[in-house]
Amino acid sequence: MSGTNSPEAVKKLLENMQSDLRALSLECKKKFPPVKEAAESGIIKVKTIAARNTEILAALKENSSEVVQPFLMGCGTKEPKITQLCLAAIQRLMSHEVVSETAAGNIINMLWQLMENSLEELKLLQTVLVLLTTNTVVHDEALSKAIVLCFRLHFTKDNITNNTAAATVRQVVTVVFERMVAEDERHKDIQPPVLVQGNSNRRSVSTLKPCAKDAYMLFQDLCQLVNADAPYWLVGMTEMTRTFGLELLESVLNDFPQVFLQHQEFSFLLKERVCPLVIKLFSPNIKFRQGSSTSSSPAPVEKPYFPICMRLLRVVSVLIKQFYSLLVTECEIFLSLLVKFLDADKPQWLRAVAVESIHRLCVQPQLLRSFCQSYDMKQHSTKVFRDIVNALGSFIQSLFLVPPTGNPATANQAGNNNSSGPVSAPANSGMVGIGGGVTLLPAFEYRGTWIPILSITVQGSAKATYLEMLDKVEPPTIPEGYAMSVAFHCLLDLVRGITSMIEGELGEAETEDHTITEEASSPTQSSEQQDLQSTSDQVDKETVSRAVWEEMVNACWCGLLAALSLLLDASTDEAATENILKAELTMAALCGRLGLVTSRDAFITAICKGSLPPHYALTVLNATTAATLSNKSYSIQGQSVMMISPSSESHQQVVAVGQPLAVQPQGTVMLTSKNIQCMRTLLNLAHCHGAVLGTSWQLVLATLQHLVWILGLKPSSGGALKPGRAVEGPSTVLTTAVMTDLPVISNILSRLFESSQYLDDVSLHHLINALCSLSLEAMDMAYGNNKEPSLFAVAKLLETGLVNMHRIEILWRPLTGHLLEVCQHPNSRMREWGAEALTSLIKAGLTFTHEPPLSQNQRLQLLLLNPLKEMSNINHPDIRLKQLECVLQILQSQGDSLGPGWPLVLGVMGAIRNDQGESLIRTAFQCLQLVVTDFLPTMPCTCLQIVVDVAGSFGLHNQELNISLTSIGLLWNISDYFFQRGETIEKELNREEAAQQKQAEEKGVALHRPFHPAPPFDCLWLCLYAKLGELCVDPRPAVRKSAGQTLFSTVGAHGTLLQHSTWHTVIWKVLFHLLDRVRESSTTADKEKIESGGGNILIHHSRDTAEKQWAETWVLTLAGVARIFNTRRYLLQPLGDFSRAWDVLLDHIQSAALSKNNEVSLAALKSFQEILQIVSPVRDSDKPETPPVVNVPVPVLIGSISGPGLNRPFLRTDSIGERLGRYSSSEPPIVTDELEDSNLWWAAWNTWYRIGSESTKPPITFDKLTFIPSQPFLTALIQIFPALYQHIKTGFNMDDLQKLGVILHSAVSVPISSDASPFILPSYTEAVLTSLQEAVLTALDVLQKAICVGPDNMQIMYPAIFDQLLAFVEFSCKPPQYGQLETKHIANAKYNQAEWVALNYVPFAERSLEVVVDLYQKTACHKAVVNEKVLQNIIKTLRVPLSLKYSCPSESTWKLAVSSLLKVLSIGLPVARQHAASGKFDSMWPELANTFEDFLFTKSIPPDNLSIQEFQRNESIDVEVVQLISTEILPYANFIPKEFVGQIMTMLNKGSIHSQSSSFTEAEIDIRLREEFSKMCFETLLQFSFSNKVTTPQEGYISRMALSVLLKRSQDVLHRYIEDERLSGKCPLPRQQVTEIIFVLKAVSTLIDSLKKTQPENVDGNTWAQVIALYPTLVECITCSSSEVCSALKEALVPFKDFMQPPASKVQNGES
Repeated sequence: MSGTNSPEAVKKLLENMQSDLRALSLECKKKFPPVKEAAESGIIKVKTIAARNTEILAALKENSSEVVQPFLMGCGTKEPKITQLCLAAIQRLMSHEVVSETAAGNIINMLWQLMENSLEELKLLQTVLVLLTTNTVVHDEALSKAIVLCFRLHFTKDNITNNTAAATVRQVVTVVFERMVAEDERHKDIQPPVLVQGNSNRRSVSTLKPCAKDAYMLFQDLCQLVNADAPYWLVGMTEMTRTFGLELLESVLNDFPQVFLQHQEFSFLLKERVCPLVIKLFSPNIKFRQGSSTSSSPAPVEKPYFPICMRLLRVVSVLIKQFYSLLVTECEIFLSLLVKFLDADKPQWLRAVAVESIHRLCVQPQLLRSFCQSYDMKQHSTKVFRDIVNALGSFIQSLFLVPPTGNPATANQAGNNNSSGPVSAPANSGMVGIGGGVTLLPAFEYRGTWIPILSITVQGSAKATYLEMLDKVEPPTIPEGYAMSVAFHCLLDLVRGITSMIEGELGEAETEDHTITEEASSPTQSSEQQDLQSTSDQVDKETVSRAVWEEMVNACWCGLLAALSLLLDASTDEAATENILKAELTMAALCGRLGLVTSRDAFITAICKGSLPPHYALTVLNATTAATLSNKSYSIQGQSVMMISPSSESHQQVVAVGQPLAVQPQGTVMLTSKNIQCMRTLLNLAHCHGAVLGTSWQLVLATLQHLVWILGLKPSSGGALKPGRAVEGPSTVLTTAVMTDLPVISNILSRLFESSQYLDDVSLHHLINALCSLSLEAMDMAYGNNKEPSLFAVAKLLETGLVNMHRIEILWRPLTGHLLEVCQHPNSRMREWGAEALTSLIKAGLTFTHEPPLSQNQRLQLLLLNPLKEMSNINHPDIRLKQLECVLQILQSQGDSLGPGWPLVLGVMGAIRNDQGESLIRTAFQCLQLVVTDFLPTMPCTCLQIVVDVAGSFGLHNQELNISLTSIGLLWNISDYFFQRGETIEKELNREEAAQQKQAEEKGVALHRPFHPAPPFDCLWLCLYAKLGELCVDPRPAVRKSAGQTLFSTVGAHGTLLQHSTWHTVIWKVLFHLLDRVRESSTTADKEKIESGGGNILIHHSRDTAEKQWAETWVLTLAGVARIFNTRRYLLQPLGDFSRAWDVLLDHIQSAALSKNNEVSLAALKSFQEILQIVSPVRDSDKPETPPVVNVPVPVLIGSISGPGLNRPFLRTDSIGERLGRYSSSEPPIVTDELEDSNLWWAAWNTWYRIGSESTKPPITFDKLTFIPSQPFLTALIQIFPALYQHIKTGFNMDDLQKLGVILHSAVSVPISSDASPFILPSYTEAVLTSLQEAVLTALDVLQKAICVGPDNMQIMYPAIFDQLLAFVEFSCKPPQYGQLETKHIANAKYNQAEWVALNYVPFAERSLEVVVDLYQKTACHKAVVNEKVLQNIIKTLRVPLSLKYSCPSESTWKLAVSSLLKVLSIGLPVARQHAASGKFDSMWPELANTFEDFLFTKSIPPDNLSIQEFQRNESIDVEVVQLISTEILPYANFIPKEFVGQIMTMLNKGSIHSQSSSFTEAEIDIRLREEFSKMCFETLLQFSFSNKVTTPQEGYISRMALSVLLKRSQDVLHRYIEDERLSGKCPLPRQQVTEIIFVLKAVSTLIDSLKKTQPENVDGNTWAQVIALYPTLVECITCSSSEVCSALKEALVPFKDFMQPPASKVQNGES
């Protein structure tokens, strides 16, 4: 009011008042003098007040009665002008609050008079209003009078006045209550208001303050008036309408609820007055039944009256909204009434306003909550809340079933005036044509009933249409669809309100819980008592709240669901459908949050059904107990609510046609856009509220699965579903609309499962269980047919697993357990996806960064890998392939961090069986290769043995040879790795072993592992060796070969790492075991020819039987073992049973050597050589991977071993010396005693002898297949002897020599097969020894050298050696026989036939002969040689070739024999002379004589093609023999037996007069007659005759006789020649005769020469006489015609010149 208090305002007021009074006095000057006077005195009064008082306004108020008086008088004039002026002045005073109570009373009285006179009615109202609003001076009667005045004005004839008055009444009523509120405000501090208890019945008004009292009186009278009773306070009321009264009551109740709530008096009024009034007024509406005939009830029924009814509903709305807490019982009645008003038999407008009223309630969730608490939750109360919801449901249903009769337009339009009959909507009623196009109005359509949806309200506010029609008296026509629309919105708002309220409170409760638990968990200073107290309060409060929430939901869900399902089915509008679905979704979520399973499942089922085509057979929906809603009627308090199942004839746009997911596809099904919409809602539900779905995941997922199937979505990587084509049946048909939706749906589907990561563990388990059971159904469906299965569940299990990796442990077992079942499914597509899902999960699990990481959480890692191992139990190859691909990828990405998972991973590779197909084995093998190349260092050493086992198992797979071979390569690489990392592996294994040992001891069980006593690292090696050993006896030759090479290379290269004791196991368990198996297999192998090696591989003839292939293996194995024995002898010998091992090895060598296979037997000998250390081990050039075999020079174990002295065979190896050093540090090196050593060698000799004698013994019978040892074999056999002999020579005795001789002889006698001959015999003519023959001679050579330096007892062996050699010499003329075998000469053998060819023994025999000569030269004087008549034997042997001479197989033989004889004799004869007395050589002389005889006068004829030069050379040999006789024999005749000398003389004699051979041609005769030889004989004869002193007369006689014979013979020849020459005349004589004569002439000249050379005293006189007697005969020959004879004659005559002198004296011949 400061504006009216300011000095300027006061000043202005005074001025105005004065001017008003002046104006008044002016107006009344003439007609109303009293008034004029009053006005003028008023002016003075005002001036006086203004002059005297400082507080002018207060003074004015005090004197207001007087100040106002002139104006009141003015009004009394009833003169309009004056009255208006006065009222304006009075209003001004009022507005300045300068009117006192008395003055006010006067003013009101004056106004009353004006009213009664119907003057200035509007001005009056205005004045009253100003009076009451500006201040509070008007009370009690004055106030009531003022109010009545307004009421009276309301009922004038003037419309404007009426309306103004009505407004004024409303304002005044408000003012009265506002005053009361203000009053309470003022007194608030003094006495706080007490809230009214509902049951109070105080009627006294005395306690009320003034303003309150006025209000009380006013309200009470309003009730009286509405009830048509007389008012108590508003005296003077003449008339009143109920409608106006109800409006006033409503406004007071609505605007000032606190008045009624705070004051018991007022609340009492409410209970006692207002409520009964309302109920009474409602009665016509309750009783009225539309369409009921009057006759049915005797009393006429009052018809409902729209204005009152509508206003009553408004009042009820306010009462329920504002005073529900006071009027619990009354509200129950009101609500029941409201529900009744919805009945179908009530008028249409009544139903509409009732729905509007209910809508008002539905937007107030707290109110609904109170209903629920007050009624539904009380035992004997009406279930009001439930009824409201159900009523709405029934209402909606009734609208569909009974068409509205309140709209005659529709009825007429349909041409059907029967109001109760159903109105069938016209076909096009939903179409509104706009510009020729047709747009669809939003509407509901059900079973031919079409109801449009009107846009009536903003969501969440109840803006009523008909409840606001306060000016209408007649019931309005309700447009079609209005009631439905409101009811629809009621439902939506109801759901929205309830859910948001409960969820809000739930949220609060949860956060409070959270904070409380936090507080409780943190230690606080306050006593625990308090904490517990607060917590329990909280819990109580929450329990109460939860009970209310649950009751609310339980009360409303049935009705809601029935209504919403019906609407969903009927809806043709996308927005409406969206709203319905949203409501169902929020309800489902809410039920879920509250744990109300039945209702939750029911709502979810509804959405699910909406998603699927009508009548779609989905067992989940029909069978679930929770949701048997279809066609079941719920009885709701006598009202029957039919559940409506979706009708098929909806006018929805079909957007997709697809196949139903069923075992037997029944044609196609169609999806409408509404189905898709429902599907999206379903996705939304699952996505946002997955946590509360629990068991209903089953429903949701089953439905989604079917939809996904119908839409043809197929899983892609990671489990996401992408649009794909349906596989069978009519293809899925999708409209473009849905095509664009599909990626979105697919995306939402994926997001739905992604969001599972936010679910709590329990919800997640629900989800997984649901997916698993879905998947089981899909699996059942897919049994027994190869149709495309539904992979939805599997794909989604995968997706769920992938996003929940952070807590994979809790779901891993059920998840993988199920997927493993899927993997075993007979349907390949199903299986494939099971495997895809499983492997993806495992890979993802391993790559995921867990907390703590997998490296520290081994249990989890094993858990993750376990299903991979389980997959090995599945036999489907496609699954196993997936499994292996997974392993490969795991290795590539995670290989270095697998740790304890290695055994599982390796187990998977190892689990591949031989019969599982090539690609599987290949993939598994790829994995293994990767492991061996990259991951050996990263895996725990305990797994290395598994790697060895797995690699070995691949070697044994026979599907793919390359894999087997490569796996052997891998084993080599593994061994190399062991070797490089030996120390670290050894340490780690020892640690592990210690731990296991400890555990075993604790448990009291023995520790089991293969090769137990050996240390763990050695066991690892032994496992490797054992694996390779198995592969060495594989059925495939290539594998055997490769494995064998690898095994021996490994043992050779890395064996040094083994502990000394382990070698025992290597020898016995690995090597000998292997040899046994190979020997067994080789001896039993098949001899059938293998045509080809599979495919088009040609097999070499040396490998074309299994036997031959095994032979190769045997060779390799034996060689390998022998090599190890050789190179590792220093390790093996100290082992206790070396000699036993040696025997076993020798036995193997022997059986191999005696096997009927050239290759094996030869190799056995090579191995024999190797272990005897004759040759250095051969390097295998075949196998590029194996490093060169370590060829270690074996130190002789005597004394200590010097480390550095040994060479280092491998750069990496610790040298052998160091290894030995290692042993020697702990124990001194064992010096093997000679005895044991020699035992070994003797064992070897015995083996050698057995091999030799067995192999060279000729077989008894011969046929094509007889086995005859090959030359290389025999050669090798013999070559072994020299080395062997070096070690056994000390004990080698005659017996042994005999044995040796037999073998040598037999070996040399073995023939060669014709097909091998070109390789062994270069050609027959070359004089080359075969290597076998060389070896034999070498063996003998070694022996003789040993004897030479050996002790005496050895030297007695010389003769035996000579015998042996001489036997060989005989071969030159008489090749040896080999049993009964017929051999052919090489020239006649056919190369490719199985014939046996005798060797060319000549070179051998000749070499033997040379050796004999050589040896004899050294040993001629040796006692044994002398005693054993060696010389005689030599001569005897040589006699054969010498006597054969030209008949010898080779010409060189006899020549060599001669020269040898000469050499031998030159040495032997002096020895023989030495021993002449002993008679040891007696038998030799005749032998020698015969030999000379046979040679010099051979019976063999020289070949015709012999050239003259050759002949001359041969003659010179004969001459040499004669020379020998002349130099070595004849001079020593007195030491030589006489008979022998006689024989010699006879021979010489014979030679000197040798007659010509008859075969010579004429031209050659002169040469062929061996003139030189004859001459030599002659000379020797002469020399022998004359040179020696004749010891015996006999000798002299022999020589003299010889000469005379010679001379006589010459004489005869000459005579005959002369005779013939004379007779022949001119004819030349025969060539022979000429030759003969020439020879005789030459002989004569020779004789004379000889006689001249001889001492004269040695020549007999007779002889001279005979010689001279020849002269005449010679002279007679001069006439001969032959020039040759002439020249010979000349030579013969010349020496006679020496006889041309007379002798000096006559000497008696023969005497000196």
